[in-house]
Amino acid sequence: MTKIRAAITAVNGYVPDYILTNKELEKLVDTTEDWILTRTGIEERRILKGEGKATSDMCVEAINKLLEKRGISAMEIDMLIVGTVTPDMVFPSTANIICDKIGAKNAWGYDVSAACSGFIYSLVTASKFIETGTHKKILVVGADKMSSIIDYQDRSTCIIFGDGAGVVLLEPSTDENGIVDSILRSDGSGRNYLHQKAGGSLKPASHQTVDAREHAVYQEGKTVYKFAVKNMADVSAEIMERNNLTSDDVAWLVAHQANKRIIDATASRMGLGPEKVMLNIQRYGNTTAGTIPLCLWDYEKQLKKGDNLIISAFGGGFTWGAIYLKWAYNS
Repeated sequence: MTKIRAAITAVNGYVPDYILTNKELEKLVDTTEDWILTRTGIEERRILKGEGKATSDMCVEAINKLLEKRGISAMEIDMLIVGTVTPDMVFPSTANIICDKIGAKNAWGYDVSAACSGFIYSLVTASKFIETGTHKKILVVGADKMSSIIDYQDRSTCIIFGDGAGVVLLEPSTDENGIVDSILRSDGSGRNYLHQKAGGSLKPASHQTVDAREHAVYQEGKTVYKFAVKNMADVSAEIMERNNLTSDDVAWLVAHQANKRIIDATASRMGLGPEKVMLNIQRYGNTTAGTIPLCLWDYEKQLKKGDNLIISAFGGGFTWGAIYLKWAYNS
């Protein structure tokens, strides 16, 4: 029996028009353009402006362009999974809302909450529905409107995050291309170092939580940085070793764009030079679940059929993991 693999057959992205520069952040908090660039590698980030604009709106922009590129209708989509920590509402799921907005009447789906690992968690989950033969066309989205949960008086977080959405189409492949292997990990004790204090069932919204600015990202930067450097590098090296890949075999590292120093450390552990590392953090900042599909979108024209990609992420919770896939098409 021929083995079915889940292959990415199209990719697209969307970032808002408004650009928040380091110079502008200098006016909001006690920081400097040079400090931000040196510590993070970020020059600017995109912010979704406008009344009533939500994560789903960015997703719809990305998805509609992907469907047009692939030459298919929303009615052909079987399933849609959205990695996000900034859903439009607590319920229904953002996936449900998107299906309605794009007219995907035959699709079902749900959201995956794994912070910055949301896209890779969603991609691996979706791949299983393809591999079993039950689904033929699945949209996997990574998207976050981080500006909705950022305190722009907190200089430790407001300099890092931006808004954006990316989407890939997964379809069955019977050749060697597609998702070959994956390793996903989590450690819930990490919640102490990176979380949103209020808004959940543990601490529902109240005047007190709003006044205390607790509906925003809280991060202990040094601790998170240490965990991210170690675990992203470890899991990327592990998936290479498990699949007998050398640095020469790997065409690209597609790393979560949280901090350039973390990306550099991961690439170094894998033995990869900068020419094999996708990088767009300087333009978009950390869009949480959006970073990896946005990288694939930016670099799509440089990808060749059969290229070995290692996709790696680390997120709040903690969550982390890596995927080994063979690219399925030439642009």
